[in-house]
Amino acid sequence: MSTPPPVSLESGLHTEYIRKQLVQAVFAADYGTAAISAPFTSADGTLATIPAGYVPVGYTTDDGLTFTSDLSMADVTSSQSVEPTRSDVESDVLSAQFAPQETNAATVALFEGLPLSGTGALPAMGTAWQWDRAASPANPFRRLLFIGLDYGDDGGEIYVVKFFPRARLTSKDDEQWARSTETQRPVTFNAYRDSLVGTSCRNWVDGPGWRSLAG
Repeated sequence: MSTPPPVSLESGLHTEYIRKQLVQAVFAADYGTAAISAPFTSADGTLATIPAGYVPVGYTTDDGLTFTSDLSMADVTSSQSVEPTRSDVESDVLSAQFAPQETNAATVALFEGLPLSGTGALPAMGTAWQWDRAASPANPFRRLLFIGLDYGDDGGEIYVVKFFPRARLTSKDDEQWARSTETQRPVTFNAYRDSLVGTSCRNWVDGPGWRSLAG
């Protein structure tokens, strides 16, 4: 009888599969803007041009972007078992938190509930800005595009992209004015299902560095 080969605990381990998002970018658009359908070029996986209407949020704090999934389960318990005998998803709410550091039209609009374009939007940088706090905030839906960039061992770009086709502000932290820190406008957006897109969050992973992992 032949002796089976020894089991290697290191089989299936790949350091080249460990990812970081070394650079992150957030783009926001009014809900009436066309949804993102193809963030990459099909030929080589390079990042496609960001469509018109998607405004960059700019610099965010080094905490980066945090995507939280608030999962709630509904359990069935039985007298014959110490564990639930059935468990079903009751709710699963996805949110994105980030803290913009720039004072630009996008960060103020997201924080204050203003349109990103058209009537009521802030004018160009360097011109006089004015807005009023609404008695009954509209809190409009937005489209949010999140892009993370990493590099493969060959130096090729690897992109991780999340798209919230229908996002809404659900929380915002303090806007602090101080000598010791930059003015931030931290926000949390929940993802809601878009009936036309068919999901609350669409995800992509691609890039030249990603494709070089094939085979």
